[in-house]
Amino acid sequence: MLRTLLFVLCISVVALSCLKSTERSCAYSSTNVSAPQAERDSLRAYLDSNNLEAEEHSSGFFYEIVNPGTGSDTMRLCSELLLDYKGQFVNGQVFDQGTNAYMVLGALIEGWKKGIPLIKKGGEIKLYIPPALGYGYKDLTNQQTGAVIIPAKSMLIFDVKLKDYSAGY
Repeated sequence: MLRTLLFVLCISVVALSCLKSTERSCAYSSTNVSAPQAERDSLRAYLDSNNLEAEEHSSGFFYEIVNPGTGSDTMRLCSELLLDYKGQFVNGQVFDQGTNAYMVLGALIEGWKKGIPLIKKGGEIKLYIPPALGYGYKDLTNQQTGAVIIPAKSMLIFDVKLKDYSAGY
């Protein structure tokens, strides 16, 4: 009887340790960051002066869903994304773009973390991001040359096409 009990206990420990080794945890967590009213007002003024229509998200960025995409998977912060994108300043100057870019949602700027889940696979969205939800209040510089890539307090516009994503964990 004791042997049987020990055998069952050993099997249980092995089974539980296998379960723990296959579990994955996400290193990213949600934030409640919101843009200050002055940044929201500034973006709204830009949109109005350029006759652009966009919805305001509760956190303070604006967006236009060009194509909602399809699917029913839930996107999480550890979802792996495959996308095409273009980032530009409000003056139209492109500062970054990518095709078939692979990213993890939780590693992106706040405006993307909150905006990209508004669409599904194949979807397209235009995001108008205030500084608080973008790159903030310090210049973003090239680490090798020191050249400024994105000046402090920049309002940014992104065109994003979500080609695919994993549901995440």
